Order: sequence, then C-alpha cells, then structure tokens
Amino acid sequence: MARQKPLDKRRNIGIIAHIDAGKTTTTERILYYTGKQHKIVEVHDAKDGKGGTTTDYLEQEKARGITIQSAAVSTSWKGFDINLIDTPGHVDFTIEVNRSLRVLDGAVVVFDGVAGVEPQTETNWRLANQYNVPRICYVNKMDRMGASFRHCIDGIRERLLVAPLLCQVPIGSHDQFRGMVDLIEGQAYLWSSDDPDDKDATWEVVAMDEIAGRVQLSTQADVQWLAHLPKLRQESLELALSVDDDAFMALLEGHEPDMAKIKQCIRHGCLTGAYTPVFCGSSFKNKGVKQLLDAVVDYLPYPGENGGIHIVDEDGKQLGERAISDDEPAAALAFKVINDQFGVLTFARIYSGVIRKGDTLLNSTRGKRERIGRIVEVQADSTKDIEEARAGDIVAFVSLKDTETGDTLCAQENPVLLERMRFPDPVISVSVEPKTKGDVDRLSTALYKMAKADPSLRLEVDPETEQTVLRGMGELHLEVTIDRMRTELGVEAVMGKPKVSYREAFGEKVTHIYTHKKQTGGSGQFAEVKMEFEPLEPGSGKSFEDGVVGGRVPKEFIPAVEFGTMSQSLAGAVAGYECVDFRATLVDGKYHDVDSSALAFEIAARSCFREAHRLSKPKLLEPIMKLEVVVEADYLGTVIGDVNRRRGDIIEQGQKGTQATVLAQAPLGEMFGYINFLRSATSGRGTFSMEFSHYAEVPASMVTKLLAGEDSKKAPKL
Repeated sequence: MARQKPLDKRRNIGIIAHIDAGKTTTTERILYYTGKQHKIVEVHDAKDGKGGTTTDYLEQEKARGITIQSAAVSTSWKGFDINLIDTPGHVDFTIEVNRSLRVLDGAVVVFDGVAGVEPQTETNWRLANQYNVPRICYVNKMDRMGASFRHCIDGIRERLLVAPLLCQVPIGSHDQFRGMVDLIEGQAYLWSSDDPDDKDATWEVVAMDEIAGRVQLSTQADVQWLAHLPKLRQESLELALSVDDDAFMALLEGHEPDMAKIKQCIRHGCLTGAYTPVFCGSSFKNKGVKQLLDAVVDYLPYPGENGGIHIVDEDGKQLGERAISDDEPAAALAFKVINDQFGVLTFARIYSGVIRKGDTLLNSTRGKRERIGRIVEVQADSTKDIEEARAGDIVAFVSLKDTETGDTLCAQENPVLLERMRFPDPVISVSVEPKTKGDVDRLSTALYKMAKADPSLRLEVDPETEQTVLRGMGELHLEVTIDRMRTELGVEAVMGKPKVSYREAFGEKVTHIYTHKKQTGGSGQFAEVKMEFEPLEPGSGKSFEDGVVGGRVPKEFIPAVEFGTMSQSLAGAVAGYECVDFRATLVDGKYHDVDSSALAFEIAARSCFREAHRLSKPKLLEPIMKLEVVVEADYLGTVIGDVNRRRGDIIEQGQKGTQATVLAQAPLGEMFGYINFLRSATSGRGTFSMEFSHYAEVPASMVTKLLAGEDSKKAPKL
C-alpha cells in the first residue's frame, strides 16, 4: 500500500513542562478541537473519581492527578497528521521525557504563567537540546492570579538562554484575560466567554490598532503590553526575518514581506535554533489552543526536515546518517516497552523503510531476530491494528520477545545500529519483599518486567543481606512502581526503608606496591604490581593507564590488571560503595615466566586497589539534590530553617507571582519524607521539586552516623 499522505504533512510532537503547568489539560483541548474526542475531562475531575483524561489513564495517575508515564495519541489538524506524546512533569519520571524526545521531531514547551521557568522545565529543555529537538513555547494559565507574561519571557531568555520570538502577547491577565494579540499577523483574538465549560466559544478577530478601545485593563503591566504593540510587532518581525538577509533588508526599507515569507523565515529560525517562537493562552479557559495548533503545523518540522538519524558503531561513534525515507532499508528504534492488557507493547519510531505485518527484522543491538506479528496504532490506552508502518510513523509492535528500550530493529540484509538513548543513574534504592508467601515466586518476574519497561530502574540482589534491591529516581518513582505491580501484574510487595546511593573517592594521590605470591606445589601464582592512584575532579569518571616501560609487565597481562582494578573499584574501602573519579596508572611490576598468569595479575590489582584506597584517606560521597520550594511568604522562615537543619545550603530566594521561592541544595539522605514536613508546616500550601545535582563529600563528623543509620548490617552496595 502506497503512502497515504506525503511526509511533510506529518508532525511528531511532544508536550513537555514542569509538573502542573497544564500539559495534560492542553492535550485534552487539542484532542477535542481536532475532533478526536467529543468530551473534555479535566485533570481535577479525574482525581476526584469523575472519569479520566485520555492520556492519564493509569490508576495511579487518576489518584494523584499527575502524569506518570508518557502516552501517545494520534490526531489531525487542517490536513496534517499529528502524533502527540503527553509527557510527565515530575522529576522522578524524567526518563519518560528523555525517551520521548529521542524519537520526536518537535516539542511544545508549556509554561505556568505564574511560575514561569521551573526546575523541570530547565531539565526538559536541556534534554531537548541534547537531542536537537526544535520547540515552541506556550505560556499557559494566563487566567490565573499573579500570571505575568513578562516574568515568563525573562525566564526563557535568562534561564534557558534562548532568544524568545514573541508571536503573541496577552490581552490582560487573571480575570481580565480576554485573548491574545498576534504580532506576526498584526491582529488580535478576543473571546467573549470566560466560562471553562464553554469549550466551543468563538473569538472575534480585531485589528491591532483597535484593541486599546475594546478592552479595559486595570493592571499596569497588562496596559503596557497593549501600549507598545507597534514597537513589539516591529521587533518581532526584525527578529523573525533576521535569518534571511534579503527579507530583513526589505523590512528595514519599509517593504514588509508577505505572510508566507515571514512564516517561512520563522520556521527556519525555529528549526535552526536561532530563536524560539512564543505563544500564550489559557487551555483551561479554552483560549489559544487552536492558534497553538496552527503554530505546530506552521513552525515545527516534519520527519527528516531537520536531518536524518545517526548511525553508530557498537561504541557509539557516529558512522553516518540514515535519511528519513520509505525508499531506504527498514530501520526503527524501540523507545518504550510496557506491560499492557494486550501483552507486551514495544513502542517504536520508524526512521526509514516500510515495516509490514509478518516481516522478520534483526535486533542489531542484541543480535536476535524478531518477527513482527502485529502492528498497532496506539491511542493512549487503546489500540488499532494496522498492516504496515512507514518512515516517520510512531507505532507499537505486539509481543516482541527480546527487544528492550533503546534497541534498533532493522532489515536483516542491511544491518545498522541507531544512536542509543542515554539514561540517568538511579539515586535511591529500597529493599523489596513479597507481601504474602503466595507472591514469593511471582515477585522476581514482576520486578523484571517493571525494570525492563523502565530503564531508570535497576534490580539487584545484595550478596550479603540477600535482599532484593530496587533502585530508582526518587521516592515517588519507587512507590508508583510497587503500586503498578499490584494493579497491572497482580503482585503485592512491601518496600523497605529507602537507601541512598553513596559513592567513595580517593582522598589523595597514592602509590602502592602489592605482591601476590602463592605456592601450593607445582606451578604457583606470582604477580607484582606498582600502581599510582590519583583522585580526579567530580564527574570525571574512572580511567586506567598503562605506564609500564621495558616490558616489566608483559602486554598480555595488562588487561587483567585493568579488569581487576575496575572490578575492585565497585567496592570501596569506606563502606563497600563504588569508588569514582580516579585515574589508576600501572607504573611498574614483576612477573615469573612460569608462575605468572592473567588471574595472578588480576588478584594483585584487586588487592593493590583495596590497600591503596585505604591508605589514601578515602572520602565518602553523597548525592546532593537541587531543591526548589514554593510557599506563601509567611512560611519562608520555617522552610529556610528546616533546609539548614537538613545540612542544606540556601542558593537563592525569590518571588513567583504572589509566592516566595527558595532555591537550595541538600543531601538526598536528609530529604526522605520532606513532602510530609512541607505539607504540615505550610497547611498543604507548599510545593517543591527536587532533582539530582552532583555528588559531594560527606563531612567527617557525619560518616559514622550515616553508616550506623543503615537498616541492615551493611547497606546494599549500590
């Protein structure tokens, strides 16, 4: 079957933002206005048990009123097919944003009109930069008390370090928010209705120079936007046309290019990152969503417009680029695996070629073959069988056996490896035990399925305590995982006390000699190594160098020394945690023609590392989290005092609308249960977000206390 629509009529986009910025509400409006659904369910209604939004269909999402996993839906607008992924905004579920952005061509970044740029907004923006995803900004919630378009624009410019192109400015704010002025078209959209239930409310198109006489605004900041409309439009057009010298010069000479040319330039500027188009509205009040959809098709790229997909070797080095085309050999990237009522669904982005039902593909990541039994188009929690998938499509394959997140599926006769995704390391762990004896046998299978579906989870068995240890990105992440095992797989489990992923490091440079000698009759074991261990800057990683001269250690034994060193670094001298950020150099050694072997040198390297680490005045490192707390000003002193009590450092204090903010850094080990304190101290009015920042040395006075506070005889070696 031939392609039904040309590739340039398709958009693969994501909705990304900080938690509570209005992503899911915006998605619901998009599905309604594009005719995909005939009823709008509000997020707060779903939380109250009055139904469920299209994309937040998990029981845990309905109960908490937040998005936990990314959900894909397909719709169309003005002849364009749109694949849309609604992503979570909570830091614990950043993995969902990560893998979604990896396969999307563009993104809509939603901002809370009161809060502006928030921590998770910055994290998501960095991920979009990493994957080179063009994006447009949508300042939502302009109807809220304290909404400030200026505050959002300043945040975009100063915290995200991009040039905002004002395509729209608001007409009023809070209860006087009436609509938007389109600075590109030179006209305004005025709504007569302010009722959130009036989802079919129409707007009036008004000439830009008539706006001032049509609305009465009481806030000076809102009046200022309207007072400077001609100047703002000129500035926006100059920035928009700055990517085309001829068009820019024509504008300066008084000849404004036609609208098609202006939009062409904005599209080019958006795709190249020269600037980022900014729009505004109130999704809850049904204002601005249709104009946002127009911007999606006008300014965000179609598959392949911003370049193809990189082909890499097994080490991740780029070998070339595969064009996004039906005519190329088949290649797809699996970006998500979920356990569904339909079986195991493997979500994949098709980058090239055509994949049909019944085809056999090669999983080039694992060297396994996979038969494509069913291909489905996913609409949140429902599926529709299709016969084939083409370049640019996002689909799901049913019941693949060996494919996991990040794997490449390709034509057997033309194997390639697509650029993989990069996932953050877990920062918190808990022990997991079955709730009943009947769940003992099923627990391991259920945990394996959850870890396979979520690459930010790690599953281990502690060799000393024999506990099953589950590692993740935060308390909520692990709590939701255990709850989903109950609802989706029918296995109940109990979480132990959270444990922190500590690390260890060398305290100072040290050189050490270790001789391994063992004689038991016949040929024995002999190896001597002289090694130098040097601490590196935080985040530098671990490295091994061969500094031997004159063949003092034969070349065939060098890999064994490296393996022994790196293996032993997983269990440091302080408390058995992984040792990081060091350079190990083999500078000298001795060997015996008969008794030396790779095993002997490996044992010598392990022992040398262990003793050298102990002699270097080793340091214990703990994860430090970046914390942002938003509270009423009355509670500011209480919050700051508590952060100090938790060994935190206050970085900055500020304002977000009518509320005060505290930006701080604090050890993860001190932050367990923080949400309970904050709710109690602020009568439920305070909110916070937390994300991993870096590892830092634990004060010497705290080391013994921290290690003594572990649950078991020794914490899991994380």
